[in-house]
Amino acid sequence: MAAENDIGDWFRGIPIITRYWFSLSIIFPLLGRIGLINAYYMLLDFGLVIYNFQIWRLLTCFVYYPISPQTGFHYLINLYFLYSYSTRLESGLFDGRPADFLFMLLFNGLVLIIIGFAATLRLLMDPLVLSVLYVWCQVNKETIVQFWFGMQFKAMYLPWVLAIFNMIIQGGGVMELIGIFVGHVYFFLMFKYPQDFGGARLISTPSFFYKYLPNRQGGVSGFGIAPSSRRPRDDGNDGGGGWGRNWGRGRRLDE
Repeated sequence: MAAENDIGDWFRGIPIITRYWFSLSIIFPLLGRIGLINAYYMLLDFGLVIYNFQIWRLLTCFVYYPISPQTGFHYLINLYFLYSYSTRLESGLFDGRPADFLFMLLFNGLVLIIIGFAATLRLLMDPLVLSVLYVWCQVNKETIVQFWFGMQFKAMYLPWVLAIFNMIIQGGGVMELIGIFVGHVYFFLMFKYPQDFGGARLISTPSFFYKYLPNRQGGVSGFGIAPSSRRPRDDGNDGGGGWGRNWGRGRRLDE
């Protein structure tokens, strides 16, 4: 009973948007794994979305991942990064502003869908997770993170290390590079262009988002503060949920 309470407390402690994203990213792959849902119906397909109105594919392509002995480890790593860095970002830069965090995910997802249609990509969990990780790394670029074998470097390099690592291990890396590109598009349009170049703000959270996800009292409204001067409150939390790993664990420079 105590263990169940601990798990429940941990789950309820996950920020609301991350909680739903994390949960769906477990439910859909498991349903596909045990055969309750045909994986074919969860893939992104331009013709089926546009001409057959199978709109649900615009969501499932982000939360479904085929689990097998060959892909299971990569899927678990995806969940680790999703939980860890989405939680850090939502409870840090976007603390008290779930509508703004949801808008970031939707904006990144929209750009990824356009790329997915153009490049015939079927699954987009990898690049969406990397886009969120990239934004966190840009906000906390001077934070020291740890990777495999005790390697330590600044957070700004972590997305590139992950892309190179995947190229070496799996011969991939393309999805990581797409995620980096999408995360950079959001970060540039939302922060760099208006704050560093004095340009107009080209993207912003629609006002009706706040009707359903109002800012929490005590949270910071808007984006008036440069992200480089802000850090999540709990950079020391490894976000691993007891995994016992140090992939991308952040530490402050003065620790």
